[in-house]
Amino acid sequence: MRLLCALLLAACCRRAAGVLGEAEPPEPELVEVEVGSTALLRCGPSQAQGNLSYVDWFSVHREKPVLIFRVLQGQGHSVAGEYEHRLSLREAGAALALTHVTPHDERVFLCQAKPPGPGEHRLQLRVYKAPEEPSIQANTQGISVNSPEPEEVATCVGRNGYPVPQVVWYKNGQPLKEQKDRVHIQSSQTAESSGLYTLRSVLQAQLRKQDRDARFYCELSYRLPSGSHMKESPEVTVPVFYPAETVWLEVAPAGPLKEGDRVEIQCLADGNPPPHFSLSKQDPGTLELVEERTLEDGVLVLAPARREHSGRYQCQGLDLESSASLLSAPRELRVDFVSDVRVRPAAPEAHEGGNLTLTCRAESSQELEFQWLREETGKVLAPQSVLELQNLDREAGGGYRCVASAPRVPGLNATRLVSVAVFGPPWMALRERKVRAPEDALLNLTCVAWGHPRPTITWSVGGTASEQNQGPQGVLSLLSVRVTPQLVETGAQCVASNTLGRNSTRFLLELGKACPLGRAWAPAFPNLHPSLSVSPACNRSTGPSTATVGPHTRANGTTTEKKLPEPQSKGVVIAAVTVSLLVLALLGAVLCFFHKKGKLPCGRSGKQDITLPPSHKSTFVVEVKSDKPPEEMGLLQGSRADQRAPGDQGEKYIDLRH
Repeated sequence: MRLLCALLLAACCRRAAGVLGEAEPPEPELVEVEVGSTALLRCGPSQAQGNLSYVDWFSVHREKPVLIFRVLQGQGHSVAGEYEHRLSLREAGAALALTHVTPHDERVFLCQAKPPGPGEHRLQLRVYKAPEEPSIQANTQGISVNSPEPEEVATCVGRNGYPVPQVVWYKNGQPLKEQKDRVHIQSSQTAESSGLYTLRSVLQAQLRKQDRDARFYCELSYRLPSGSHMKESPEVTVPVFYPAETVWLEVAPAGPLKEGDRVEIQCLADGNPPPHFSLSKQDPGTLELVEERTLEDGVLVLAPARREHSGRYQCQGLDLESSASLLSAPRELRVDFVSDVRVRPAAPEAHEGGNLTLTCRAESSQELEFQWLREETGKVLAPQSVLELQNLDREAGGGYRCVASAPRVPGLNATRLVSVAVFGPPWMALRERKVRAPEDALLNLTCVAWGHPRPTITWSVGGTASEQNQGPQGVLSLLSVRVTPQLVETGAQCVASNTLGRNSTRFLLELGKACPLGRAWAPAFPNLHPSLSVSPACNRSTGPSTATVGPHTRANGTTTEKKLPEPQSKGVVIAAVTVSLLVLALLGAVLCFFHKKGKLPCGRSGKQDITLPPSHKSTFVVEVKSDKPPEEMGLLQGSRADQRAPGDQGEKYIDLRH
């Protein structure tokens, strides 16, 4: 019995000793470091490290320790292997430094110090690497809402991270979770040769119509020694296909339309892709819809819009996938217009001192407002359709414009211009005109007359005559005639006549040579046709030239004249110079004769220069004579007007030189 108890006691003691020998080792100390940096491995806590003169360092890989470094008498010695060139002592031998850390270095390291050292100590090295910015690729082919299974929405990729980051998908800022038959997230990772990981995550989902503008993105969550971090991808949208439920019609521009506008009628639907459209207009006679021809599917452009385009339009949409047909609500289109502006009488005319009533009418789809304007000045004469003209005179003749406008439609208006004719005998600028011209010069005489009925002009002398209308009531006649002694003697007369009377202007010619100089002026008559404008010039060449004289515009006794370049007579000039020299020589001989007799001194001091001043050479003066006083003539005098004789009031001289 005693022997049995002894055996049982020995067995229990051995079992207890075995249990104590299999006790779990303590948790290793955690050391965290980023890829590429240096990890410091310490053999125990700093306060319990003791003597580290003899230490062996091991790398535990697959639970097998491998000697990688030794400290003998405080000196470090690397052991051949994968860590041979990356280990060194730091902090006076208190720490082992592992440089250029890679993901492969994530393992347990073991140090064993010989007595009186701290003994054995384990360290767990954790390695981290932030992934690159995540990229996202959306499904550009689109997803139909009628798809029976979830389809790929987007793919998210995060490269070169360690350890593998976590991915979270978002829609419109809200995280997505797995839902049976609705949302599925499939992620996978690839280990690179560097030990880093590339994460690829695919989001699959069933989308609805309201997801057509949804924004999707992915988020990568990862950890570093400094803590937790995250990175987000850009947002993407995915085409969503769904059938149309409603079709409608839009018209641009919005608001009232008028003839001449560019109008665009467009069919629209809430489906994606949109259905095939046809656009029809109701026939006003049969009330049936007639399809319009369009250059673009569902778009009709009216350019320019006309009143005939008014009517009822309707769109039809045909879904090519489901063959469903949808109709829009009909829409009424109205193109406003103003047309057929008429004035009565159409050709208004009246006698001087009489009255005249002009009435304006127009056709329009809107209520109209009328205005009467003076055409030449733009002045508003009457804000109504009827214009009363009373006690008419010659100045009342001319253009009057009726403006018909629709105030409810901006820019919609139409106008009609009529010319009012005031009966009267011809009206001419001057009664008489005096002209100097060299013999044998080609002289152009112009004569202008106004009146109603339009007058005709005849000339009292032969020559080449031509006429040109000056507005509805004026006429201009141009006569080209050669200056002869007979013409100088008889003069020339232009006679203007109509059924109500006649008037005339007489041209008095004198032989002479001059170059016209000065300015021309005529009073402004805005209701008359613009006057003939003349700019004279001197031509000192020996070739033939012409001198032109004509009125500027009609006025009460006022006119301007022009003279074109005339030929210079070399023979006359040479003869004059020769005679002057002979007279001077004879005069000098006489003076010297008297000097020899002692009656007069003779010498250089006695010679007198009697050469004419240059301003008197080749001067062509145009004379204009009027039987009206100067204040009625209203002429703008030439540059030498102030040298006129004090008593000269009947004749006006215009110096027309440049």
